[in-house]
Amino acid sequence: MEERDYETLVWSLQSEAQEVPGSFRIKVLGISFFAYLMLFGLLAVLLAGLYFMFAVAQGSGNTFTMIILAGWVLVVAPIVWLTFRMFFASIPVPQGRELQESEAPQLFRMIADMQQRLQAAPIHHVLVTSEFNAAIAQCPRFGLFGGYRNYLILGLPLLYAISAEEVKAIVAHEYGHLAGGHGKLSRWIYRQRSTFDVLYEHARVRRDDNAVNRVLAGMLDWFAPYYNAYTFVLSRQNEYEADAMSRELAGAEASASALIRISLLANWLHGSFWPKLYAQSTQHETPPVMPFVAMRKLLAMTMDEWATKERLSAVWKVESDVHDTHPCLNERVTALDQRPALPTLPGVCAADALLGKFAQALVHEFDSKWWGEEKDKWQRYHRRYTHSHVRIGELEKKPLPSLSISEAQELALLLVEFRSVSAAKSVLEDVLARPGERYPKPVFYYGRALLDEGDNRGLDYLEEAFRLSPSMGDDCAKIGYQWLIEKQDEAAAEGWLVRMRTVDAQHTDSKN
Repeated sequence: MEERDYETLVWSLQSEAQEVPGSFRIKVLGISFFAYLMLFGLLAVLLAGLYFMFAVAQGSGNTFTMIILAGWVLVVAPIVWLTFRMFFASIPVPQGRELQESEAPQLFRMIADMQQRLQAAPIHHVLVTSEFNAAIAQCPRFGLFGGYRNYLILGLPLLYAISAEEVKAIVAHEYGHLAGGHGKLSRWIYRQRSTFDVLYEHARVRRDDNAVNRVLAGMLDWFAPYYNAYTFVLSRQNEYEADAMSRELAGAEASASALIRISLLANWLHGSFWPKLYAQSTQHETPPVMPFVAMRKLLAMTMDEWATKERLSAVWKVESDVHDTHPCLNERVTALDQRPALPTLPGVCAADALLGKFAQALVHEFDSKWWGEEKDKWQRYHRRYTHSHVRIGELEKKPLPSLSISEAQELALLLVEFRSVSAAKSVLEDVLARPGERYPKPVFYYGRALLDEGDNRGLDYLEEAFRLSPSMGDDCAKIGYQWLIEKQDEAAAEGWLVRMRTVDAQHTDSKN
């Protein structure tokens, strides 16, 4: 199914779910049972075929026939086993630092209180991760057949960013996916959606392993868009219900404040904090301050950077899409009967309130783990930057016309990597003006430089780069599409994708 057709289907189903919710839920139940019927039907056909082979082999007195049928059994039996085993395909459990109740008694008391008030299933594992996020996951031990274990995942950066009341609102929302507010159907769909995704990925990745996987993957290729669309709409409704449960347990103000704070800080962390931290690798062989120690201090000290009216206005304008079951911030806060407001600095952050002194130990533990994973990459980049900076200086001392084509191209690419595309523009122009073979990277970066200046000639250079190097097609398509969306309109952007597909087809034809 084409992306546009899928989007149209989702919006249509969303309207149907609002107008006739009861009828829509019956349809979701029906399509979910059809998924099981399709999967187990395939297994039943294989088992029936295997049984038939045994029956014929036993009833036949012909030795040759028995040998042929025995051969078929040897072929089909492993396929039946592989298919049966696929239904028990394990779903990867969430990874993180598991907390024990003795390490965070306040947090576990809060969770136990919620479970009692909601009459919900227990949380079996509480994990702390390095992500700025919170989630709940149900992982079946027996594939499609259940045996669920519940995981609550809390990001350490999140716990340092929000108040105890806000984390209560967040956990209440996540717990709401397991509690009675959704109804048994919704909870079942919530679990099966994740399980189905894993099963589909299992079949898709292994489609070439055997004939059964090819058949199953083909069936799921056809069925998955419809299943995902129906369950997506129900899952989005469940997000509103989980928000309502958050409001009931923690209050509308704390729920809305948590949503707004998370939206603002997520953008700041990904767009400012981490890039600035890694930028220090150009000057320092080791970070002056480790990230989680720095994050703890900077989240409060930089409120004037991330908690601004302009940033709030930007996240408030983001609309819901068909790829994230969570509605947009605007719709979620409005559904809580709250207005957009900049968050205030928490008196005590959730990490200190709920983890106590153990929070500091987690900071050092996470910093140590992060540095163990990043040390080699950090120091390699530091050495490369130092060497490249010296090399740039050597090349820039020479007049540009005196550089060989390889030296000029080397300088251009180093400037792109360690300064900016615009800083390399004059060198790129010189490289492209020289006679002889044209190389894809200088063509590509010169196109980007032109687009950065608002010059649509850059699109022609992106197309040329794609023609020179088919492996650059995705980057060329993405950059051109985004530029046209911002500078012109969706029709122009779609036209660009058509143009890229034409070039791709020409590449394919030239190989045949």
